[in-house]
Amino acid sequence: MDFFENIRLAFVSIKGNMTRAVLTLMIIAFGIMALVGILTAIDSAIYSLSDSFSRLGANSFSINRVRNKARKRGGKRYSSEAITYDQAMKFKDRYKYEGKVSISMWATGSATVKYKEEETNPNVMVDGIDENYVDLKAYEMAAGRNFSNQEITYGAGKAIIGKDIVDNLFDKKTTRAINKIISVGNSKYKIIGVLKSKGNSMGGNDDRRILIPLQTAKRYYGTQNTNYRLAVNVSNALEIDDAVASSTGLMRNIRRLKASEPNDFEIFKSDGLVDIIKEDTAKFRMGALIIALMTLL
Repeated sequence: MDFFENIRLAFVSIKGNMTRAVLTLMIIAFGIMALVGILTAIDSAIYSLSDSFSRLGANSFSINRVRNKARKRGGKRYSSEAITYDQAMKFKDRYKYEGKVSISMWATGSATVKYKEEETNPNVMVDGIDENYVDLKAYEMAAGRNFSNQEITYGAGKAIIGKDIVDNLFDKKTTRAINKIISVGNSKYKIIGVLKSKGNSMGGNDDRRILIPLQTAKRYYGTQNTNYRLAVNVSNALEIDDAVASSTGLMRNIRRLKASEPNDFEIFKSDGLVDIIKEDTAKFRMGALIIALMTLL
């Protein structure tokens, strides 16, 4: 039986079992489509996160309290005490490397913003920030300006808003929002800046965020248990490891930890986070590949 006879018999077999042939082709097509779709989605997520962290720069790191970490003994999870305002300010004053230190606090994640008759859904995030936060977090201004040192120090009723809030309240007209008075809860703020769209990140949707001066946030949202976050950068990326080591010692001193006590705070470098994300997503990619191969089988 020659090659062409085999082809002829194959087509005869397909014609005689058309339904089975079509279903087989559809199963294979959907299996391949699912495989390509899953792998593409994972790669896109890695690229997006890598891009977000790369904009922070290889010369930056953050300091925060330990949250929900398992103890080595007993397996129970715990969180360390919050980094207080005084501790954060002491760190900022004593940090010796050339660069910037930013202090911020999470105020609320369920605010409703109003302007005249318009209002947003109650899912707007509010953060209290200092004068260095915008630069260290790689935000860019679509209109307006950043807070001045005086506004940060005295807790002015000013605000910088995200793109989604402009779209909801000001008909997508960025410049129209500047100098308008909005209500957030029971407080009123004058808009002095609008952030360029940044989309979703690990901290949530940056376009649905309002930034207010740190002292203002401390006054309206602060409690004894409020945790203050630190972000640090150094001018020379080659000094990042020395800066982290020095910051660790400084923070231990400020937190009054004994030599035998472990750190009750965590330091994250932006490039290190990307490596962790890539390592974890590699497992998802392998799982997706196995599932897709089973589907094809």
